[in-house]
Amino acid sequence: MVGRTYAMFDTSLGRCGIAWSDGGVIGVQLPAMREIETRRELLRRFPDARERTPPPEVAPAIDAVSSALRGQSHAAAGLPLDMTSAPPFSRRVYELLQRVPRGETVSFDEIASRLGMTGVIHSVKQAISRNPFPVLVPCHRAVPSPGETSGAPTFGGIVTRSRLLALEGALAGRGVTLFDALLSLAPPPRSAESA
Repeated sequence: MVGRTYAMFDTSLGRCGIAWSDGGVIGVQLPAMREIETRRELLRRFPDARERTPPPEVAPAIDAVSSALRGQSHAAAGLPLDMTSAPPFSRRVYELLQRVPRGETVSFDEIASRLGMTGVIHSVKQAISRNPFPVLVPCHRAVPSPGETSGAPTFGGIVTRSRLLALEGALAGRGVTLFDALLSLAPPPRSAESA
């Protein structure tokens, strides 16, 4: 493999993108309204990436994202993620988030506490908002405070966060919200042929 490469793939929510290097996955792009928007955002993040068929070592990451977006368990732990361009603090946050169990959430303050640091909630929030690996590093499980799901993750948005948390059972007993109603009205994802 030479340089950075990417591929688009189908999920139950629409076309996603994934980019990788020799060191592993460098980014995931969750679906926008149209595939062209998803591709544009992925290429904005990785302008030097060239499209190609994913190699076998990237297939488990694609399967993990696809499974998560269907609401199924997935094995994201141990997937090769290339975090070399992430600051050291962000890497620590991402490693911690990978250990948050499916169906649970953790507050920004709790993340700071688990890292053994105080007064870094803003830094935690910034690391989460810049997570290049949504779903593989489950930033949707990080919430501003216990029970609060506002504050959109950068590469997925608040509707995707709410849907992922609902699929994982983390929002049980919360009642129907506007986002639940919007999700039930959303048109089915478009196929690659219609994009």
